[in-house]
Amino acid sequence: MADQRTRQVIANPERAIPLGFLVGILVGTLLLALPVARAGGLAGDDGASLLVALFTATSAFCVTGLTVVDTPTFWSPFGHLVILLLAQAGGLGILTGATLLGLLVSKRIPLRGKLMASAEMRQLDLGDVRRVLLLVLFATFVTEGVIALLLWLRFWSLGMGVGAAAWHGLFHSVMAFMNAGFSILPEGLAPHARDPLLLTPLMVGVVMGGIGFPVLHELRNEWRRPDGWSIHTKLTLWGTLALTLIGFAAVLLFEWENPATLGPAGWGEKLLGALFHSVMTRSGGFNVHDTGALGVDTLLISSGLMLVGGGSASTAGGIRITTFLLLGFVVWSEIRGSPDSVAFRRRICPDVQRQAVTIVLMAVGSVSLALLVLASFVEAPVERLMFEVISAFATVGLSTGLAADMPPAGQLVLVVMMYVGRVGTVALATALALKVRTTPFRYPEERPIVG
Repeated sequence: MADQRTRQVIANPERAIPLGFLVGILVGTLLLALPVARAGGLAGDDGASLLVALFTATSAFCVTGLTVVDTPTFWSPFGHLVILLLAQAGGLGILTGATLLGLLVSKRIPLRGKLMASAEMRQLDLGDVRRVLLLVLFATFVTEGVIALLLWLRFWSLGMGVGAAAWHGLFHSVMAFMNAGFSILPEGLAPHARDPLLLTPLMVGVVMGGIGFPVLHELRNEWRRPDGWSIHTKLTLWGTLALTLIGFAAVLLFEWENPATLGPAGWGEKLLGALFHSVMTRSGGFNVHDTGALGVDTLLISSGLMLVGGGSASTAGGIRITTFLLLGFVVWSEIRGSPDSVAFRRRICPDVQRQAVTIVLMAVGSVSLALLVLASFVEAPVERLMFEVISAFATVGLSTGLAADMPPAGQLVLVVMMYVGRVGTVALATALALKVRTTPFRYPEERPIVG
């Protein structure tokens, strides 16, 4: 029976990531439920409740950052280490898993098609899985190491001991690159709202982890030839820049005079705070101002940015930038009456268009269903409920404070959304790509009325 199930997973590789994440969440839950994982747990012999352990393990392994307890004070150093390892393992699982499934999908393409795709898009060497994985690990650990060093020096200069500064630097470096958003600083990042030397490495880590390994790989090899970059890289980079600037401008506009956020700050702190919040909506999850104090306009804009998310095959969540922009090109081509959807002088494959539409509709449906369920028994403004649901689904981790105050049923809804948002889009995209096939016949065409 076990061998048969193993063969079924191999025959349906899109199931591997969801099953792997379930196992990782289960292990993390058991570890965090131990008395040693909770601050004072050994003395009082009381570990975290299963729901708190499950919520935190899911949030860490799915690199989200949502919490229902105060991370610095509730968990012991052992608990903090477990959260760190879960985020590292979960983030690497997405990077390596998405890369491997991408390789597998490409291997289903005939040889001629692979050669044409490789020539036109300058994709990875799809035949060398070992080299790809080594590059993923190398890029991850080098980036985290550099950011950890910068953060260590900054924490040290702020008065921390050498050991404490090193630990905080490592922890926040991993959380930044993995887009996890956990912090173990006693007061979070709020006291450092005007500290560019601390916030800038965090933003760089979030962006690096959020644009995706395929983009990092192509930039490494083709950084001198931007005209030769693939459509995927162009869409990811330009989309990240555009959405970050939109979020930056929106936060400045709507929060400029908000006395609970940017209002009392000077020019420099306002610019830094607006940029930091915009970058964190890409899936980073850190915050320097009270998210619950943001205005309704900012919450709505942030919800939209979170839903779009980061790059494909990255540690970010959401429907992904390429999916969003590809649909934009499809709409624009339809408005112009063009028979083909074109991006950067390249025709977009109809199969990819259908996959993008499917992913977006299923994402919107999942978020809407969760919002409807929560609204039935959680008393809160709908924009705040929507913000929490999208933050969970897009694995961002920003919260207006509702998650911690929700009843157990509401927190379980967010657990499901974190899991679906983390593994659902990757598994769904892979399943759709693997099932693309030709048929020996086509049905007669008919044009129903739309609009």
